[in-house]
Amino acid sequence: MIVILKQNASKEKVEELKKLLLQRGLKLHLSDGEETSLIGLIGDTTQIHEDELKALEVVEDVRRVSEPYKKANRKMHPGDTVIDVCGRKIGGGHFQVIAGPCSVETRDQITQVAKDVQKSGAGLLRGGAFKPRTSPYAFQGLGAEGLKLLLEAKKATGMPIVTEIMRLEHLDLFEDVDVIQVGARNMQNFELLKELGKLDKPILLKRGMSGTLDELLMSAEYVMAGGNEKVILCERGIRTFEKSYRNTLDISAIPMLKKKTHLPVIVDPSHAAGIRFMVEPLALAALAAGADGVMIEVHNDPERALCDGMQSLTPVMFDDVMNKIKRVLEPFGKTF
Repeated sequence: MIVILKQNASKEKVEELKKLLLQRGLKLHLSDGEETSLIGLIGDTTQIHEDELKALEVVEDVRRVSEPYKKANRKMHPGDTVIDVCGRKIGGGHFQVIAGPCSVETRDQITQVAKDVQKSGAGLLRGGAFKPRTSPYAFQGLGAEGLKLLLEAKKATGMPIVTEIMRLEHLDLFEDVDVIQVGARNMQNFELLKELGKLDKPILLKRGMSGTLDELLMSAEYVMAGGNEKVILCERGIRTFEKSYRNTLDISAIPMLKKKTHLPVIVDPSHAAGIRFMVEPLALAALAAGADGVMIEVHNDPERALCDGMQSLTPVMFDDVMNKIKRVLEPFGKTF
C-alpha cells in the first residue's frame, strides 16, 4: 500500500501518521520527491481501509500495490535510484562501464588490463576470483589470491572492483570489495541474498538464465528487505532455443525493468553472446534501450585466456567500443 502525502503537509501531522502506522505493525518506506512524497507500507495491510487513511488531513491519496516486491517497486519509489561506488554513479542519468577479464590469472595480467580499460574510460574494474564453471575440470579461479591481486590492481589504478561471490563462507574475504556480484546461478540463492542484505555495500545481481523479470525483482527484494537497498540489476542473456550464440540477450527486459523498478539496470553483452564480434552491437543496443551501464570482458591476450577468451575483447577493441559508446551517449544526455 502507498500513502501519497499532500504537498504542504505539516511535518507534525506526517509524524503522527507515521507513528500510527508503526503502531499497526507496519514497516515504512519513505520516498521524498521534488513534487510528491510517499509512504510505502510493508506488511499486512489487509486490516487498513483506504478510506480510513484518505480521511486524514495530510493524505492526498492511497493506492494498493499488487506486486509481491515492494521495496524494489517503482510505485514505492518513483525516482530513479542512483548507486554511488567510490564516486562513480550508476543510474538516474549516470552511465557506467565495468570492464576487465573474466578471471584474474596473474598480477601482471589484471594490473595491465585495469590500466588499459581505465585509459579508455571504464569506471569500474571487473575480474573473477572465484569462478563458477559448467565443467569441474575447467579453471575455477585463484580464489582468495585472486582477490588480493584485484585489490593490488585497485591500488595501482584507483578503480573500484567488482567480483563474484560464490558461497556464504567467503563473505569475510569480500570486506574490501566495492561491488559484490551475484552470478546468474545464484540469483535464487536466498540464504546468500539474505546475508548480503545485511551489508552496506552495492550488490550487482545478475538475472538467472531461466529467471523471469519478476523473479529477478523478488531476488532483489530479498537483499533490500534486509536493509541493503544498493542493488544493481544485470541482464546477461537468457536460455532459449537458439544455439547460434551462448544466450539470447533480452533487450526488452531493459525498458520493462525501468518501468517496474527504480533500481539501476546494466547489461552484460559478453556473457549474453559468448562471441567477441557481437559484444559491440549488443552493448550499443543496450545503451539505446535505456541501460544504465554495460559490463564488458577485456583480456590482454584473449587467445590464451584461461576463461571465456572467445567473448573477451582486446584492449584495442575495447577502446574502439568505448569511443562509440561516448558518441552514442551524447544525444541521450547521459554522463560517465
